[in-house]
Amino acid sequence: MFERIGIIAKSADEDVRAAVTATLAVLARRKLSVAIDENCAEVAGDTDAEVVPEPGVAHGRDLVIAIGGDGTLLRAAKLAFPGEASVLGVNLGRLGFLTDLNPEQVPDSLDGVLDGHYTIEERCVLRAEIVRDGEAIHSSDGLNDIVIQKWNTARLIAFDTYVDGRFVLSQRSDGMIISTPTGSTAYSLSGGGPIMHPQLRAVVLVPICPHALSNRPIVLEDTARIEIEIGDEYAMEVRVTCDGEPMPALEPGDRIRISRHDETVHLIHPADHDHFANLRAKLHWGRAPC
Repeated sequence: MFERIGIIAKSADEDVRAAVTATLAVLARRKLSVAIDENCAEVAGDTDAEVVPEPGVAHGRDLVIAIGGDGTLLRAAKLAFPGEASVLGVNLGRLGFLTDLNPEQVPDSLDGVLDGHYTIEERCVLRAEIVRDGEAIHSSDGLNDIVIQKWNTARLIAFDTYVDGRFVLSQRSDGMIISTPTGSTAYSLSGGGPIMHPQLRAVVLVPICPHALSNRPIVLEDTARIEIEIGDEYAMEVRVTCDGEPMPALEPGDRIRISRHDETVHLIHPADHDHFANLRAKLHWGRAPC
């Protein structure tokens, strides 16, 4: 099913070494074409894999394997998007909501995926644009979330929110999280947002420490066009991030326009993947009933 594989890994340590070694052993046995980034190369030892800069790992590949935590998988997704490459995660992080395989599962589970025993999910991606004087001056994408937040100030920021051209509310707060279902177990969850099933066609607006306690998370269809207009007060201290990566600085009167991207990220799961078992394990909800 997959013949051209790319691998990226978080910064090298002994856990990364073991996971990279196990992954490369499976791929070498199958005589697949493999490209690895510099972090993998540091620990891979003698390998026939092609070493490329991280931005080139997904180029011409069918599958990108991310060895690390959710942050590493988000990097892999950004490299693969938009394009044909799917993404599979090996979890070396703390929670790992997006990464399915533990290192000890790699020999068997990766073989199963390569034999075609997997499920594939299309995950929504959000496009954020900074609009100044009616013109989009910069855009970026987020698989997890778009976050509008105060930057280098202890004071609240002010902004107005519009959905599909209709005014929703004015808000003074530390900011706003606009999250996909994928990101609903990330910053959005810490901010009091709901956990959304990954196949739900929705986005959620989660205020960050709002001054008005009546400001609550709002769930919208993912077809909604969201606009945030930045007020004059402390506008120079407001920044926008897409999956944690900052966009250019804002100015008073700027608007952030957010909509669903036309393309999706393709996540690969082993055939026995269970979303609720994953939540139960990561969030310590207790064992399954007998």
